Amino acid sequence: MSLEPHLSRLEHQILPPLTVETLVNGGSGLARFEGRVVFIPHSCVGDLVRAKVVRSKKNYLETELLEVLQPGPGRQVPDCPVAGECGGCQWQHLSYADQLQWKQQLFIETLSYQCGVATTAIKPIIPSVHQWHYRSRVQIKCFNRDDGFITGFYRPRSRYVVAVTQCPIMDQRLNHLVADLRALFNGSVFADHIPQIDLAVDDAGKCAAIIHYLGAQRVALKESLRHSGLDADLLVQFGSKKSLQAICGDGRLEIHVDTPLLTLNYSAGSFAQINLQQNKVLINILTSIFPWNRDQQVLELYCGMGNLSFPLARRVKHLVGIEESVQSIRMAQSNSHQCAITNLTFSAAAAEEVVKSNIDHHHFDVVVLDPPRTGAYSVVKSLAAAGIPNMLYVSCDPQTLARDLRPLIHGGYQIVSSQPLDMFPQTYHCESVTFLQKLS
Repeated sequence: MSLEPHLSRLEHQILPPLTVETLVNGGSGLARFEGRVVFIPHSCVGDLVRAKVVRSKKNYLETELLEVLQPGPGRQVPDCPVAGECGGCQWQHLSYADQLQWKQQLFIETLSYQCGVATTAIKPIIPSVHQWHYRSRVQIKCFNRDDGFITGFYRPRSRYVVAVTQCPIMDQRLNHLVADLRALFNGSVFADHIPQIDLAVDDAGKCAAIIHYLGAQRVALKESLRHSGLDADLLVQFGSKKSLQAICGDGRLEIHVDTPLLTLNYSAGSFAQINLQQNKVLINILTSIFPWNRDQQVLELYCGMGNLSFPLARRVKHLVGIEESVQSIRMAQSNSHQCAITNLTFSAAAAEEVVKSNIDHHHFDVVVLDPPRTGAYSVVKSLAAAGIPNMLYVSCDPQTLARDLRPLIHGGYQIVSSQPLDMFPQTYHCESVTFLQKLS
């Protein structure tokens, strides 16, 4: 007999009170109902909760938390009044010590269960320098309502904009900037046509905003921004990225890395780590986890504008950086000239194409990967076959990391060490650097 009719009846059903047993990857709590696992977001171990089913599968239920009937011993009151409604943070209801403990535990479980990694190879997680107001780059969602122009973030699984006036994980300078932009657009002819504003602040304290505008009053919007008096570089994007125009300032930002200090530039709207203090920690891990020397040739995939490239180039003979974004490669080349570090070669290409091409893999001693959250599964099999002796994988998602490590382990690599660090306090996300060596 098919289970489908029974499963469909559970959709939108409010379940009886459930007790959360543990936390899982993705940040949700886990409870059980009629032999099936129930995932409950924004919950805490020991919570007695009421939840509503939003998705019903054969072996599990995904739910929405309706009410905490009795809090677990580790639950605390979140700092943000819309925590649990906004999609930005998942763990504000946990103390920071508990957040770190769960990130460490889930990271160990993921790598040991899925890849057979020895727990002794996994180092203790490094806490974030700042727990609050650390986020230097953010996409603000916008909506014009009858009661005014609101800014905030999408509610999970929806396009509903939850109004946020002060975000506790955003850099305060960005909180001030979005408040000024909200006041500027409130009641204006532009408000109905601004779905998003991208904000960034750099290591020098310079702010930038990209206003996404889909209306017809382009000239008027530019004039409004020119005369706004806001202390930030202001840019407008009329649809695609190719339409981006600088209105006030050039949108050129800087990031400080390594010792002695290097200043690298990147463009507003392009990728940079969102936690600038932890980015320095990340680079320190990368430069100390492996014995770099001046005889080594390095291949770096997903190099961006050179955040990792230049600190590494200081320590090796030559580095080849590969990045699909032409804009990022141009910035990397500009950074090379600015820093007078020239033992690098940057190329705009897809990582998949490079590792499957006739590139001389035997020329390289080390390959460094820093892929997006989706990981690098399309390239790791080719890398395993190439047999480059050493590999350093920088990851922001333990699940895709584990998936990508399996072909490397099966291809003859062993994990020497893996170092998790907290780049994203108040969320379940976890950064890491994993060092692999090819077995002889």
